[in-house]
Amino acid sequence: MKRRPEDLVVFLGPSLPASEARKRVPCHVLPPARQGDVWRALSLRPRVIALVDGVFEAQPSVWHHELLAALEAGVAVFGGASMGALRAVELAPHGMVGVGRIFEWYRDGVVEDDAEVALLHADAEHGYRPLTVPLVNVRHVAAKAREAKVLNLAQARALVKAAAGLFYQERTWKRVLGAVRPAWPSATRGGWEGWWARGVEDLKQLDALECLQAAAAFTGMPVRSVGPRHPMRLAPSSLVRRRQLADGVSVVKGQAVPASQVLAALQRAPDSTELAEAGLRRALLAGWARSLGFTPHEDEVRAAEAEWWRRHPVAASARAAFLVECGLEGQGLRRLCEERALERLVLTYASRLLPDGPSWQEALASEARLQGRWSQAAREVGRPGRRRAR
Repeated sequence: MKRRPEDLVVFLGPSLPASEARKRVPCHVLPPARQGDVWRALSLRPRVIALVDGVFEAQPSVWHHELLAALEAGVAVFGGASMGALRAVELAPHGMVGVGRIFEWYRDGVVEDDAEVALLHADAEHGYRPLTVPLVNVRHVAAKAREAKVLNLAQARALVKAAAGLFYQERTWKRVLGAVRPAWPSATRGGWEGWWARGVEDLKQLDALECLQAAAAFTGMPVRSVGPRHPMRLAPSSLVRRRQLADGVSVVKGQAVPASQVLAALQRAPDSTELAEAGLRRALLAGWARSLGFTPHEDEVRAAEAEWWRRHPVAASARAAFLVECGLEGQGLRRLCEERALERLVLTYASRLLPDGPSWQEALASEARLQGRWSQAAREVGRPGRRRAR
């Protein structure tokens, strides 16, 4: 099968230039991830997502729920270098794959503070160019300087301590070195300058490249996903569902349409109340069924899904695109079909679920009377010459 750039979606910013990523592997590069961006990225139908850079502090960070939703949708999720390393440590038990030294440091407790990977960078117009140095990079350079015998243990520790004492938006190599170099012997200063002139490694960039390459290698594998290790995760909370609805997108003929705009259009529709009430009834009945301990059988879910596709006859080759158009990528359709199966289960056994519960015939009669259909049927049955059933 021909690979698309969108098969590998990468969130990149200051850790690695987007142009460099595209040179290395076919990929679709997005800016540093904000809250909701992973949900939106699912509309691209990726096989793999590589989370490297993400926003924080000034804007809401990418949610764990989004990454879990991607995993549940069968998308492999890799993380490293920056925000990706943090989320990979937190979500490793659920199947997110961490890559690189920084991920290992967080996983093993070598570093703990999220601010270790923080830095100030330029805006999108200027390619997210780093303007300050993250503390993890200073740690890495200090360790390399020790290996090269440029610094001794005390000097390397002093270098890291000086960097840690600076706010991340003010931490530049000039300021870090300015705090420690005066205390170095002349031989150390000379050795450092010669070693520094040959270039020092950027650990975040190295890890970003490693994460990108690992994700790209996985994209070429025939399997769909590493899959979540705990597939029986609880359903998303109402807050998460509402946020996902606000941040989601539908893709119609290649154009992304925000879910919020689709919802606004539906709210203006003449039958919006009927649609909402039908959805509420299904959700309430399904929720009640779960509270009673009911779970739908796999055959019942498949039957509900088959019924849905019969109502929406779409060629098999176009089904994936149709689901994205419907905002049902990932596990969206399955969740709706599970609700439908539970709703049907409750309706089937309604007479047994309540003391003196309603029968199917009672329900048919009451709804027909409410809609005026009973009188129509009565007139039809009472029409002269019509043969009555016994």
